[in-house]
Amino acid sequence: MPFLLSQVKNKKVEASYTGKDISTEAGALLLREMDKRLGLTDMFSRCINDERDQRYIDHQLIEMLKQRIYQIACGYEDGNDCDELRSDPIFKLCAGKLPETDSDLASQPTMCRLENSVSNSELYRIAKAIADIFIGSYNKEPGLIVVDCDDTNNNTHGDQQLALFNNYYGEYCYMPLHIYEGLSGKLITTILKPGRRSKNVDVFAILKRVIAHLRQHWKNTIIVLRGDSHFCSHQYMDWSVDQPNIHFVTGLSGNKKLNELAKITRESAQQAFEANGTNQKRYSAFQYQAQSWGHSQRVIVKVEVTKKGTNVRYIVTDMQHYRASHVYETGFCARGNMELRIKEHKLYLKSDRSSCNNFQANQFRLFLHSAAYVLIHTLQKEVLTGTDYANATMKTIQLKILKTAAWVKEMKTKIKIELPRAFANIVVQKQAFDVLCPSG
Repeated sequence: MPFLLSQVKNKKVEASYTGKDISTEAGALLLREMDKRLGLTDMFSRCINDERDQRYIDHQLIEMLKQRIYQIACGYEDGNDCDELRSDPIFKLCAGKLPETDSDLASQPTMCRLENSVSNSELYRIAKAIADIFIGSYNKEPGLIVVDCDDTNNNTHGDQQLALFNNYYGEYCYMPLHIYEGLSGKLITTILKPGRRSKNVDVFAILKRVIAHLRQHWKNTIIVLRGDSHFCSHQYMDWSVDQPNIHFVTGLSGNKKLNELAKITRESAQQAFEANGTNQKRYSAFQYQAQSWGHSQRVIVKVEVTKKGTNVRYIVTDMQHYRASHVYETGFCARGNMELRIKEHKLYLKSDRSSCNNFQANQFRLFLHSAAYVLIHTLQKEVLTGTDYANATMKTIQLKILKTAAWVKEMKTKIKIELPRAFANIVVQKQAFDVLCPSG
């Protein structure tokens, strides 16, 4: 039944939900073309053994992967959204189905069964596939990459496996480890972990495996590990001594010995502040070896004195030939961008929806959200470069580029998609289609 809205210039306004084959997600077609370039969902599908009897299935594995990943990228993070969107003509096209004559996409129960069917060995292959997508994003071996590491809390609300109470956050949670390339923002991998901070030995085991995989492809690339103080692993530091072109710069928790070694720098800054009344910042460097370390390392101290008091911070690195201030400000402080990338992944793509009971299923979900991150990040940095969206948030790209109404018509020999002429970002979106579909 139609319903009447307020009149405009004495004409009645009538509305009804009778529009046929209209989608609000036309921008997802850009993700489909980007995925075709990257081969991302194809790589995912090759990692999973589909043990279903193919004679009795309605939804192919690759179709379900595309459906779920593209929906996440468009802002539909929950598996329950599959029920509402399974008839959407754009998402059907993106999954490789005809918008009218083919059957609908997978429902929430079907998607849930997929999430809970993935084994540990398949998850390991997916993690390698994501890293391979990262490696393949470079046309040639890079001279330098920065491996940025950090973890965050994914709060849990139920009886999820390995969800632990974290006193810092005051919640039961998981603590997924995010690893990005610090210069480009490209995702390397994401590893779901129980709800506690990473232990040194666990950090070393993961990073050693990641770097070994990168080194198989890049023999001469300089690889620099960068992380906060809880990524200061003596196992990693001792191992890196004998590894060519492997370096690190991480935070370091203060202690009595470090405070003694930094005493002159701290007192100098305090005296200058008392004499001049202006904020003071001092850097100094010295050699230090903790009892658990196999080798002496360079420690850099930063002392800031303001009206609020004295702030002393330490970092540790094996880079000996750079000024202390340069290593701290240019090298270490740039890791602040890591928080923005986790925000994109967690807040805008909703990767903290770890609501499956099974731990492996939640890891698989995290990988699906990581795939969505890779698609949008690549679209932004390779296609939207030079536009107002080159440095926009993923939420802005979702709202301004991906959310577009379209009329989808399936004809005898072709499928016709009509986009609105009044679309506010038509110029940018059209340029993106021209880049990804040059023959069109």
